[in-house]
Amino acid sequence: MIVDAHHHLWDLSVRDQDWITGPELAPLRRAFTVDDLRAETTTAGVGRTVLVQTVTVPAETPELLALADGHDLIAGVVGWTDLTRPDVADELARLRALPGGRHLKGIRHQIQAEPDPEWLLRPDVRRGLAALADAGIVHDLVVRPHQLPACVRAAAAHPDLIFVLDHLGKPPVAAGATEPWAGSVRALAALPNTVCKLSGLVTEADLASWTVDDLRPYADVVLDAFGPHRLMFGSDWPVCTLAATYGEVLTTAAELTAALSEAERAEVFAGTATRVYGL
Repeated sequence: MIVDAHHHLWDLSVRDQDWITGPELAPLRRAFTVDDLRAETTTAGVGRTVLVQTVTVPAETPELLALADGHDLIAGVVGWTDLTRPDVADELARLRALPGGRHLKGIRHQIQAEPDPEWLLRPDVRRGLAALADAGIVHDLVVRPHQLPACVRAAAAHPDLIFVLDHLGKPPVAAGATEPWAGSVRALAALPNTVCKLSGLVTEADLASWTVDDLRPYADVVLDAFGPHRLMFGSDWPVCTLAATYGEVLTTAAELTAALSEAERAEVFAGTATRVYGL
């Protein structure tokens, strides 16, 4: 059974996705529902998924949890809460007590939008990270390359918390550069409490003309640095549809991991996500 460790859902009639702006993102300005997801995953042979937050709005996470509670396809939710709030531990407990609360496996903040590259190292944020560790909840990192050094320091300071790097830390695929991104990723991977998602590469490349060979240098870095037991496949659907279909993303990931053994591929496409998120 393939596990898709990273996808999104939204309904614009419930809430605007204010990050969907400009003509390039215009194809995303519609609802993407569980039925849409099920059609994609059934065709691709995906049996379980992890639903990830998109906006920093308190009401979104309860909605995602309730959605997961009603659909067996969604095995876990990575939600959002304000990690800087003094009562973050109580808020995590409240979320877990809601309908579908057992599906809360991770918390993610849109660090990529924070102007401070060391946002993760602020005392109030670190208090929130400690609360996640105490609750046994994973922290997903959505960051850009210049923010990776702070991720390394935060992961070193919180060895009891699992940090999951989304989208390989958004390497500059379209530019064809690997450094300093690769060095920072290797430093993060050197810490045992870190994991990486093989996701989001197609939208960091040239949307119209990318090839598997364009992506391979970046996939090779994380395969070598993290190894298959700390790497998990994620589609990043429907954002990926800006550059590729769901099936194309899955086929590309299979090509990028073709040199692995069958057991190692099973880790990337199911085992790592199941273990890390406790699915």
